[in-house]
Amino acid sequence: MKGFSLAALGAGGAFCATFALLHFAQGADSSAELARFGKAYAVVRANYVEQPQDQQLVEGALTGMLGDLDPHSSYFDPRTYAAMQVKTEGQYGGLGMIIGLDDSLVTIVSPIDDTPASRAHLKAGDHILAIDGKPITGQKLEDVQDKLRGPAGSKVRLNILRQGVHDPFDLALTREVIAVEAVTHKREGDLGYIKIPAFNENTDTGLRKAVTELKKQIGPNLKGYIVDLRDDGGGLLDQAVAVADAFLDGGEIVSIRGRNKDETQRFDAQPGDIADGKPIIVLVNGGSASASEIVAGALQDHKRARIEGTLTFGKGSVQTVIPLDNGKSGALHMTTARYYTPSGRSIQTTGIVPDVMVADNKADTNVFQSLIGREADLPRHLAAEGTPLKSDVASVIRPDPKKTYADFQLSYAEDLLHGLHSHR
Repeated sequence: MKGFSLAALGAGGAFCATFALLHFAQGADSSAELARFGKAYAVVRANYVEQPQDQQLVEGALTGMLGDLDPHSSYFDPRTYAAMQVKTEGQYGGLGMIIGLDDSLVTIVSPIDDTPASRAHLKAGDHILAIDGKPITGQKLEDVQDKLRGPAGSKVRLNILRQGVHDPFDLALTREVIAVEAVTHKREGDLGYIKIPAFNENTDTGLRKAVTELKKQIGPNLKGYIVDLRDDGGGLLDQAVAVADAFLDGGEIVSIRGRNKDETQRFDAQPGDIADGKPIIVLVNGGSASASEIVAGALQDHKRARIEGTLTFGKGSVQTVIPLDNGKSGALHMTTARYYTPSGRSIQTTGIVPDVMVADNKADTNVFQSLIGREADLPRHLAAEGTPLKSDVASVIRPDPKKTYADFQLSYAEDLLHGLHSHR
């Protein structure tokens, strides 16, 4: 996408000047619609029951304009834009959970390990109805996030609605300093386990550190790696490229194609596999989205890793953040392109189909997906392209109901790396 900057203008005379400029730039076809908006703006400003703030009207218009395009385009006001930068760069005081909207209900997509949310046993699919006794249903997601965050040590009370529990219940939690989601790792016998909860500025460095430390811990008997991308909702594109590159010796990782064909970008891997060719299994599920799907798709197409788990979320679009007035007037968070796996697949709405379909500990493989939904369930989602690969539900490997598993998908991955199963 060509580089450019945008500056937000004030209301009044500057507002009219903006329309004059847009008329000149866009031509007569757009001028009638822009004039219609200008008339509506003037009527609201003059006749609303209370005097509205110009900033409120403009920001509301920007929110509606972008939000009506697709589920991932939005306007960030200055406060939200600053909070978004914190997510990719630093840390914050909060509870440690990823939230989303499900039919206007604030829904927990996943709690982050070793945080107040996870220790309080909050679950994916739980709905937050109120914060400190005040209902939040119907509020904007960024406003809810602001209410959940606060100084470390401060307390907050959540009212939770949980599937299978008849009545909502309250939970009292204490905020802590939450580090931006970091890569974690542990030794599983002669295997290395690496968890990537999100793709932020530290992900590639964290991955390389994890592999180095696992090599030292396990030594020459290291048989392979399990890279866990379950419930990883994505993040920075360059970090997804770097993670895939870390395990590949060459070839395409992902291509990005926007509205203009001459702006197609292709990202290729450089020589060097930090895993030294050892077998890799990537775990995915319905919460694996965007950057996670880029990594899974690249490693799958190059046959560098075996993908295990359930169908991924299916977010195959790229969003660009365009600050207004260097962020002082917020930013546009806008879908600008689609991405494609090395084989040319667009996974928009279709997701990554695992090589080995393995259910989680529950009997129904789609329980998690039914709780958080998928890209195809979102209103105004971009249409799919091409013919999607189909998953064979009959071939899903399910846990033995007579046995108890701490993590069936993980244990099955360990068995695969040890050669105890013959699945492709």
